[in-house]
Amino acid sequence: MNFELKELVIGYSGHKVAGPMTVSLREGELCCLLGANGAGKSTLLRTLAAFQPALGGEIRLGGRCLQDIPPRELSTLIGIVLTERIRTAGTTVRDMVAMGRSPYTNFWGRLTAEDHRHVDDAIRQVGIESLVNRQMATLSDGERQKVMIAKALAQGTPIILLDEPTAFLDFPSKVETMLLLSRLAHDMGKCIFLSTHDLDMALQTADRLWLMKKSTEGTEMKDVFAVGTPRELANVLPQYFPSQHLQFDSQALRFNIL
Repeated sequence: MNFELKELVIGYSGHKVAGPMTVSLREGELCCLLGANGAGKSTLLRTLAAFQPALGGEIRLGGRCLQDIPPRELSTLIGIVLTERIRTAGTTVRDMVAMGRSPYTNFWGRLTAEDHRHVDDAIRQVGIESLVNRQMATLSDGERQKVMIAKALAQGTPIILLDEPTAFLDFPSKVETMLLLSRLAHDMGKCIFLSTHDLDMALQTADRLWLMKKSTEGTEMKDVFAVGTPRELANVLPQYFPSQHLQFDSQALRFNIL
């Protein structure tokens, strides 16, 4: 299921942040949203997640306008993993993953055999079998992030949106998380879209990148928004992260500190 943006304008309280954007997200791909602070990444992600309305244009999901899809149905189409921690006192890992089935459970929230199968599959796909009986409060940041990805996976949505999933993780955990998301996109045909400040991780693992930089009055969208594979964007990447202390190696696809 593709996610299509058509002449989308994003912002808040009538203030335009970016747009118009016409671009699509594809199933079976890991796509990373990159840009400096203030470029509008969070606003774009919140708009795609239907947390806030667009100022103009439209978002189409499977050919339907996002705003026309009822919230309960939308929760079966889009899974969301946020950076903010939720209260998890007394919650086990398995209980947390099982919460991903809430769009499908009955009024009393009872899981069926089918729900349990989805939970078990998500736990296995993410590789957290050894954690299922642990309390969420006892997990490391990296373990917690895997559990939240498993919860989104148990939700059974074709699209998963993540807000800086590698924030606060140590380097090995960053690598594990990005490789896990890449595998889920490729092996399960998921459309996975995430915002991140980890440039090197994104350049090495993403199928496609969306680049954003802060626009000013009269700036053309083509000058502040670019989409393509890391290799295709090699020549424009330095424009989105200007610094006298950085030099971009277009062959190795990495920034070096001067």
